[in-house]
Amino acid sequence: MTPSEPPALTSTLVRQVHGSSAETALAPIPRRAVATLSMAAFLSGLSMRVTDALLPMLTRDFAVSLVQAAHVITAFSVAYGVSQLCFGPVGDRYGKYRVIAWACGVCAVTATLCALARSHDQLVATRLLAGATAAAIIPLSMAWIGDVVPYEQRQPLLARFLIGQILGLSAGVFVGGYAADHWTWRVPFAGLGLGFACVSVALFRVQRRLPARARLRQPGGGHAVRRAVDEFSAVLALPWARAVLLTVFLEGGSVYGAFAFIVTHLNRRFAVDLSSAGAVVMLFGFGGLLFALLSAPLVRRLGERGLVLAGGGLLSTSLAAIGIVPQWGWAAPLCFLAGLGFYMMHNTLQTNATQMAPQRRGAAVSAFAACFFLGQAVGVAGAATLVSRLGTRAALAAGGLGVLAVAVNFARRLTRHPAPSRSVAPASR
Repeated sequence: MTPSEPPALTSTLVRQVHGSSAETALAPIPRRAVATLSMAAFLSGLSMRVTDALLPMLTRDFAVSLVQAAHVITAFSVAYGVSQLCFGPVGDRYGKYRVIAWACGVCAVTATLCALARSHDQLVATRLLAGATAAAIIPLSMAWIGDVVPYEQRQPLLARFLIGQILGLSAGVFVGGYAADHWTWRVPFAGLGLGFACVSVALFRVQRRLPARARLRQPGGGHAVRRAVDEFSAVLALPWARAVLLTVFLEGGSVYGAFAFIVTHLNRRFAVDLSSAGAVVMLFGFGGLLFALLSAPLVRRLGERGLVLAGGGLLSTSLAAIGIVPQWGWAAPLCFLAGLGFYMMHNTLQTNATQMAPQRRGAAVSAFAACFFLGQAVGVAGAATLVSRLGTRAALAAGGLGVLAVAVNFARRLTRHPAPSRSVAPASR
């Protein structure tokens, strides 16, 4: 590093290696490495949510039904979830930071193809490709941070990294809505293409300046599919990994099964227009932003178990309360508190995901993300059935009870598996 570079993130790594190898192993990580990853996460989150508010415009421009227009969202989500399983082993094999940089470059291409789509079917196809390529960014970024940052310092740094994703998810709805009112649906995709291209260049520039320990790759050998199967099999063979993966699957189902119907609940019960209800739900992301800003003192004060119990309790209470409040205005602070509680609990799960299989961290974090998205799909399907039979209140109450059960159970597991037993030095391969 040159004297002008920012201070290192991980200068307190335990010095276990001697001589010249110690200097290489302990070379500091520049702050801009994580900041650039956060920029990529922002674009990934924005890409995920930008089409939500564009649906009415798409129905008019392509003369399709609202259900058909929504395929641009479904295609992205399905590809995003399934592709998580592919990028973990790829990141381990070729270097996580390098793969993220290449993924952003390909995202620039797929976003541009979305902007150039001439039919609804073409847009759905290009959104499928966009979801598949964007899937590499966030899980591999988390896994890379797990590789280079000691466990005891990792949770606050992960929270700060996720500020990018949180802001992207919130900004996506606004950008799509503004484009629908003032521009055309093609403009956001063109902007995403340019943004991804710039971030890809920045990532490659940072990657070349990373110390050797931050660019490590696993030696290859054998068939790629066989290697991937071996990677995930090794992760699933670990009892703690199975516990974390099952927990995040249930968390995703409980939280997003209820979350998906908050707008519907406000619209049906209080006759709130959908745009206003959507703006209320956006406060969920700002609750997550507050946690990211306060993560360091919260981690010190509460610890992992305290974060899970407090976050789960806050999230559970907020979801249930949204279903019974007498006026819709109460939903705004409750959505904010629900977001705060969710990120308190989910960030703890993310931190454990980065350490549940240190030798196969890329595959482990990818499996974690895949379970989270699959849980969401199952949860939304189950909640939809519940809404059709018993109404939105029942779905919100069921989600709240599910979150509480997940939080209490995982807190109990954390007691049996304290952090020191999982806190090992970042794996060197």
